[in-house]
Amino acid sequence: MENSKFRMPTAYTILFLLIILVAIATWLIPAGAYDYVDDVPVAGTYHAVDPSPQGISAVLKAAFSGFYDAVDVCVFILMVGGFLGVVMKTGAVDAGVSNIIRLLGGREKWLIPILMLLFGLGGTTYGMWEETMAFYPLLIPVFLAAGYDAVVGISVILLGAGAGVICSTVNPFATGIAAGFAGVSLGDGILLRVLQWIVFEGAAIWFVMAYAARVKKNPARSVVGVGAGKIQANVHEAPDFTTRRKLIMVVFTATFLIMIYGVIPFDEMGLPLPVLGWWFPELSALFLTAGVIVGLMDSQREDEIAETFVAGCADLLGVALIIGISRGITVLMNDGHITDTVLHWGEEALSNTGPVSFVLLVYLVYLPLTVLIPSSSGLATLSVPVMAPLGRFAGVGGELVVTAFQSASGLVNIVTPTAAVVMGALALGHVPYDRWIKYVWKLALYFLLLTLVFLMIGVFIG
Repeated sequence: MENSKFRMPTAYTILFLLIILVAIATWLIPAGAYDYVDDVPVAGTYHAVDPSPQGISAVLKAAFSGFYDAVDVCVFILMVGGFLGVVMKTGAVDAGVSNIIRLLGGREKWLIPILMLLFGLGGTTYGMWEETMAFYPLLIPVFLAAGYDAVVGISVILLGAGAGVICSTVNPFATGIAAGFAGVSLGDGILLRVLQWIVFEGAAIWFVMAYAARVKKNPARSVVGVGAGKIQANVHEAPDFTTRRKLIMVVFTATFLIMIYGVIPFDEMGLPLPVLGWWFPELSALFLTAGVIVGLMDSQREDEIAETFVAGCADLLGVALIIGISRGITVLMNDGHITDTVLHWGEEALSNTGPVSFVLLVYLVYLPLTVLIPSSSGLATLSVPVMAPLGRFAGVGGELVVTAFQSASGLVNIVTPTAAVVMGALALGHVPYDRWIKYVWKLALYFLLLTLVFLMIGVFIG
């Protein structure tokens, strides 16, 4: 009987099914487009265009088109995998994780709020999201070794950063772009967003700590099973934490700190610090260089470093595949000329509404839009120039349109299968997508209801 039970398809199958559904939609949804000025759509200019339905050939090529569109992210993931492969071979991570667990002496639960706050700060200030992919192979073993399950390790990163992204305060890649198109400054509405971040980050920490406590007390209550996941660490069998391994861990930690510093746009945040302006090409080079340095510190031969690095890349190849396939969905929508049509439907739904109704509808309209267009910067560029003028007619300031946009975008991106970070993180932790939804849906509902309350407050104090 056990074999006859339904089994959730893999992430690859789910994404390919979504590609097929989007292709079918290009035959059913009218093709249309806005007029664009400097790649920005102009409100009220939507018009029909010649249909471009996507057939079998387009479906088969969609994933590859997605790879071309997301090649920078995919290469970054592979370089992280190679770097981690070399570091793991040294035994430094196993020794370091085991040493941390011994030092904590049963107080491992305090890692949850501390790390979630750090990731939350990254999410709310500079939109730390894709960059979190580098941390899953590092932190999942820590929580597995501490007696939790892979879901706890994933949650600390994904929900910690995710709550921050939902309440982006000065995130230049979501809030900054959207504010520019809405004709408001980054500081407009920031007090409401700061309050929202405090509440949301607190709710996420409470949610994860409560689940972690249940799993620690009774492993049978885990949604996936304690120890689930390929990456594990055994405290009792770990190698000694020698001086060489300590130095390797210093380089290991410094690599991640440099990554974080390199991508933060201090100038756009008003901070007087040098800006490196790094993105995925520079980050890929960073992890490649760090991998070679660690291999040399461990006295590995040249051919040994190369073989280990390539094997590490292979370990994360599945994650890179998922990112490419998920990007193919957006490519297919754009090729079928239905992206602007879906946006136009939202524009029509928002016409002739009052302030409260308008801002709540904007938020609800953005939820399905984010499923189809997971990129926050892409969605902001495409939609805010259309939504913001409608808000002015309804008596709603551009800052509230921005808050509604980023809140919806951030919420959907912690649950949607079209978000490469979600599917990639679950693949790394070997957590089935249906188990993640079973676990996170209550928190997502809390976030949704809380956002509606904050948006109404914004209307009344505006």
